[in-house]
Amino acid sequence: MSYRHLFTSESVSEGHPDKICDRIADTILDECLRQDPESRTAIEVMAIRDRIVISGEVTTKATIDYEKIARDTVREIGYTDFASGIDPDKMAVECYVGRQSPDIARGVENSFDLKKTGAGDQGIMFGYATDETENLMPLPLVMAHKIVRYATQLRKSGALPFARPDMKSQVTIDYSGEKPRLNAVVFSMQHDESIDIESLRKIAVEKVLFPVIDSFGIDRQGVEEYYVNPTGRFEIGGPRGDTGVTGRKIIVDTYGGSAPHGGGAFSGKDPTKVDRSAAYAARHAAKNIVAAHLAKRALIQLSYAIGVSEPVSIYLDTFGTETVDKEKILAALCDESIFDFTPDGIIHRFQLTHPSFRYRDLSAYGHFGRPDLDLPYEKLDKVQVLERLR
Repeated sequence: MSYRHLFTSESVSEGHPDKICDRIADTILDECLRQDPESRTAIEVMAIRDRIVISGEVTTKATIDYEKIARDTVREIGYTDFASGIDPDKMAVECYVGRQSPDIARGVENSFDLKKTGAGDQGIMFGYATDETENLMPLPLVMAHKIVRYATQLRKSGALPFARPDMKSQVTIDYSGEKPRLNAVVFSMQHDESIDIESLRKIAVEKVLFPVIDSFGIDRQGVEEYYVNPTGRFEIGGPRGDTGVTGRKIIVDTYGGSAPHGGGAFSGKDPTKVDRSAAYAARHAAKNIVAAHLAKRALIQLSYAIGVSEPVSIYLDTFGTETVDKEKILAALCDESIFDFTPDGIIHRFQLTHPSFRYRDLSAYGHFGRPDLDLPYEKLDKVQVLERLR
């Protein structure tokens, strides 16, 4: 019996309950940094039925209207009333936000070496890149993201008038042959009562799935199954149907399971939290390594100690695809003139506290390989330096 090499990744839309929470948290962060670039935030949000609960720690000079941000965010996503998933005007908004622990603040502001901002916590972060797609991201995740992002665009434009904001996608790729092949697609779309399930399935396949698949130049003939709303009707969605919590879609946010995850979530955290900023820096390094053709795949792990600015360790895996000695690549990673992995270096290089950097835009459809966003840590600005290693 022959076995195939199948791999699956999933994505969710901005209307998914967890993503509602991520967007509220990141919108709060954006507003804090807009008014006070030295803000420190660790925001956690929960969405349940007709209620939004905001909690966490914030140290800022900014004046934040948490309730308004929550209501405006839910409304912008597309929820209109409780029948749709949650009512932005009638929902309850509870706020339990305190100040950051002075012990954490001491580690960040007075770091171990007394010269630079210390890491906001201990932890491990991963960055990954692969040459299987144009944006150097894993193919199943890129396709899964595009399905829900495109379906959301159609919903907002009125092209899918029956669609509601809560959606999920899942893509399985067959890596058994010389070229990746599409094996199966799962797509669940929340809808109103006006449409029957068979009509929805037909429209979803023809207007959403086919255009997205075709945009990748993949042969649809090899698809064994399209699972559209496999349980049938999906009218009850959003927080009405499922409790949402900040930071619960960390695999969707990163590499779809194709690479390890250190465990730390992103949304609601200011960039002194290396859970977020160091993950961005590790992705930047991995992407530039692959773009410089030093390897077909690159995985980087960074680890930190709270209050210490320099990484405790740097790990590199190229999965046997390297075109130069791995020691040369690792030496470049350890060269601060090429890759500065201190919190200060990361924040300044990518301008992560500048008002033009909008964290809320990252709260759905992934933090990496975004063709719709001009992200500083996605730039290939180290390729020329790295190419000299060849």
